[in-house]
Amino acid sequence: MAAVETAGPVLFARYAYPPNELGYCGPDDPSALLRQAGGVATNQDRDRAQQFDGAWPYLETLARGAGIDDPLDPRVIEAYWVGSDLLGAVDPGKLLQHLRKEFGLRNDVGLLADLGGQDHALAHHSFHVFVVYPWVKLLRKHGAVPLSVLQNCRVRWGEVQEVGEQHAVVRSAPITFDGERLARGAPMIERVRWNVDGMSLAAVPVQGGLVTMHWDWLCDSITAAQSLALDGAEDSALEIVNLRLSERRL
Repeated sequence: MAAVETAGPVLFARYAYPPNELGYCGPDDPSALLRQAGGVATNQDRDRAQQFDGAWPYLETLARGAGIDDPLDPRVIEAYWVGSDLLGAVDPGKLLQHLRKEFGLRNDVGLLADLGGQDHALAHHSFHVFVVYPWVKLLRKHGAVPLSVLQNCRVRWGEVQEVGEQHAVVRSAPITFDGERLARGAPMIERVRWNVDGMSLAAVPVQGGLVTMHWDWLCDSITAAQSLALDGAEDSALEIVNLRLSERRL
């Protein structure tokens, strides 16, 4: 995703397609999103993005905070899925207020009701995965299943080791839970798809290159600076969660 020329709707589709294919979020017909990720733009691009009701409130908040008219601007999309300096344009308190308006304070929206002014909320996908989704509340009782969901749902990065016809082997740090804290563990090997029947979310990966992954798909190529931005945004979300875990609130 290093190329800033990538259109916003295309960039959005690269990361939104994997959960959409699985039926977890977004509209029906994931094949339309796959075509969009490949650069086939249509008049329905914005409508599809707005149907991702988990992501859209963050895009709106990021655009508003940065003074950008379009929530599908590529700078906004990069900030939400990967991370960038644009995250600092959003006031954490205003973000929490907006998210509570959008998602409410139900038990199935994670820690939103517990957050206060001391929590550094970010308009980033990792915040939604770890803080807004309810999975962290299930870690101590149901360990393996919620941890697997967190691992796959988070956007993560890794270094490409091998590139096959349809899959790539990537070395990446998984999320671990020792009963007390969530953290990134020692890098491990995982196998992800980079194309199906000749259709891919991004360009052909290169051995030794850095890539992002979401669920079981390779989403994009990134720079070392972007990998640090992704880690930094995730660290912010983990700090909030681990504070609650240490206080035995979960």
